[in-house]
Amino acid sequence: MNRIVTLLVAASAVALAATAAGANTVRWSAPTDIATLDPYAQTESFTTAMLHHVFDPLVRRGRTMQLEPALATSWKTVKPDTWRFELRKGVKFHNGNAFTADDVVASITRLLDPGARARGNLSQVIRAEKVDDFTVDLITKGPYPLLLNDLAGIYILDKEWMEQTGSLKPGNIATGVSTAASNTAIGTGPFKLESFKPDAGTTMVVNPDWWDKPAHNVTRIEFKPIKSDATRVAALLSGELDLIAPAPLQDLARIGANSAFKVIEEPSLRLIFLGLSQRDELKSMPGQKNPLKELKVRQALWQGIDLDAIQKRVMRGKSQNTGTLVAPPVPGYDKANDTLPGYSADKAKALLTEAGYPNGFKLGLNCPNDRYINDEAICVAVAAMWSRIGVQTEVKTESRATYFPKQDRGEFDAFMLGWATLPPMDGFSVLSALLTAPKDGYGGSNPMGYTNPEIERLTREAAVELDETKRRAMMVQALKVAKDTVAYIPLHLQPVAWASRQGLDVPQFPDEYVRLWFAQVK
Repeated sequence: MNRIVTLLVAASAVALAATAAGANTVRWSAPTDIATLDPYAQTESFTTAMLHHVFDPLVRRGRTMQLEPALATSWKTVKPDTWRFELRKGVKFHNGNAFTADDVVASITRLLDPGARARGNLSQVIRAEKVDDFTVDLITKGPYPLLLNDLAGIYILDKEWMEQTGSLKPGNIATGVSTAASNTAIGTGPFKLESFKPDAGTTMVVNPDWWDKPAHNVTRIEFKPIKSDATRVAALLSGELDLIAPAPLQDLARIGANSAFKVIEEPSLRLIFLGLSQRDELKSMPGQKNPLKELKVRQALWQGIDLDAIQKRVMRGKSQNTGTLVAPPVPGYDKANDTLPGYSADKAKALLTEAGYPNGFKLGLNCPNDRYINDEAICVAVAAMWSRIGVQTEVKTESRATYFPKQDRGEFDAFMLGWATLPPMDGFSVLSALLTAPKDGYGGSNPMGYTNPEIERLTREAAVELDETKRRAMMVQALKVAKDTVAYIPLHLQPVAWASRQGLDVPQFPDEYVRLWFAQVK
C-alpha cells in the first residue's frame, strides 16, 4: 500500500511540475557544464553536443546518424584537392544577419588558426575560398576521404558579428584565451541562446525561423548542471527535472521501478582509457628519468589493472572491457587487436623488475570527477591496484572545467580520457588526434609526448587513401603498433544510460549526444 501511494505522489509531482514549467519545456541535467560557447575553443564532446542546438554545420548527422545536407545543400570534388559546396539560401542567423559564403570562409579560417583548440578537427584542410555568395571551395592537402565526416562537427559562425565583437580570432580553453564568442552564441540552429550562466544553468528557446522543418515540439530548454548523482536523481524523482543524462548506474533499477519514469539504455562507443606521459621527467619524480618511457613499465601498469573487478564492481557489469582504442563497429577495429594482457600482479612486478624498477616508483594519476561514468571511482580503484605492484600512486580528481585545460597542456603524469566514435564515423580520429605528434594539424589531443614513426607514416597515408580496403588496413596496422607499444591503456567502453519522466521521448545515440531537436513532449 505504501509503495502505491509513493508512486502516485511521485507521478502527481511530475505532472504538476511539468505543467508549471510549460508543456513544451524540457528541463534536464548532467554532471558537467558547457565549457565555453566558442565551438573552436574546445574539443570536448558534451560542449559540442550542447552547442549543436544553437549552431549548424555544413553537413550534419540525421536521426540514424547518416550524413546529410545542412547549411550546404550539395557538394562535389572538382579536383583531387578541392571540394565545392553549394550553400543553402534564405538562412538567417539568430541576430537576423543573412548566411552567405563569407560566413563559411570566415569560420573555416578561424578554425584553421594555430590558436584554435579545435584546429585538428580539420587537419587536412588548407583554406576556404569563396566562389560566389552561395558557393565555397575547401582546399585540402590532397585527397581527403573523411572531409564530410569531419565537417559534421564544424559549426558556422556569423562573420559580421565576429567582426563587430572582435572575435575573428578563436578562443582556446587550454591557453585561457577568450573572446565575445566564449560567452555569446549566435548561430543558425534550431534553438536560440537565451542565457548562459556557467555552473548555474543555460536556457535556450526555439528558433521559429529555423531553415529546417522541426522534428521536435520543444519550445524551451532549461539545462542545469548537477554534479552530485544523488541530487540529480532526487531532482528527477521530485519532478524538478524531466531528463538526466547520464543516469547513475547504481540508481537505474530504482528509477526504472517507478512507473512515472523510464530508463533508456543503449550500447556506447565511448572508450575510456589512461594516458601515460612520455616527457623526459614526471612531476612526481622531478630530476629523475621518466620510468613511463620504458615499454615494460607501461606493460606492467596495464597488466597490473584488474579490469574484470572494475567492470563488475565499479561499473556494475554494464561496461565492456577492451584491449584496443576503437569499438567493434568503427572502421579501424580488428578483433586481433582487441585482446587483454590478463591481470597478474606477480607478472606486473616482474616486468617492473626487468625494467629496472624492482621497488617501483612514484606516480601521479589525475582524473575528472564529473565527466565520465564513475570516473573518480575508476581512478581510485586503478591507483589501489598500481600501489599493490609497488607503484605509489597519488590520485587527484577535479572538475572537468579545470581538468581538461591542464590535460591539454600536458601537466599530468598519468590521466584519464574518453573518446567516442560512431559506425558512420571513423577510427582515423584516434590516429590523427591521439597518436600523432602535435604538428600540421595533427596531435590535437596528444600533449603527453608520445610519438611513433610508423604511426606517423600510416596516419598520413590513410588520410589521403581513397581505396577503403587499403585505408582500413593502414588504420588497423597503426592501432596494432599503438597496442604493442602501450601508447595508452584501454579500460572499457562505457554504457549510455539516461532517465526521464514518462511523456518525454528523447532518442538516444551511441555518441551520448543529447539531441533535443528530435525530442517530443507529450
